[in-house]
Amino acid sequence: MRIALIAHDKKKKDIIEFALKYHDFLKQHTLYATGTTGRMIEEQTGLNIHRFKSGPLGGDQEIGAKVAKEEIDMVIFFRDPLTAQPHEPDISALLRLCDVYEIPLATNKNTAALLIIGSCK
Repeated sequence: MRIALIAHDKKKKDIIEFALKYHDFLKQHTLYATGTTGRMIEEQTGLNIHRFKSGPLGGDQEIGAKVAKEEIDMVIFFRDPLTAQPHEPDISALLRLCDVYEIPLATNKNTAALLIIGSCK
């Protein structure tokens, strides 16, 4: 499975903890991430991650392009709902593409855990 991992700044700690908790599952799959998130997950977990640009510099759009080409099977995007994001249009476009192409999308830890647990069956 091809899984994209994305997290806003205030959620990076959460996605690292999530990646550590589900390390055995994630290491069996091809992982993609936006730049800073991917670097931080790699450093803390040792997982191999293909990194795109940082989200505000186009990384969300790069992942969106892979979704549109049906090259991503799941998106885990830990969003910060309480902080305005300067690249909100890019984020909305990525979320819309996930809906258009029916790509499972989790925007918080509990939903992401359900996606992973469900894909193990």
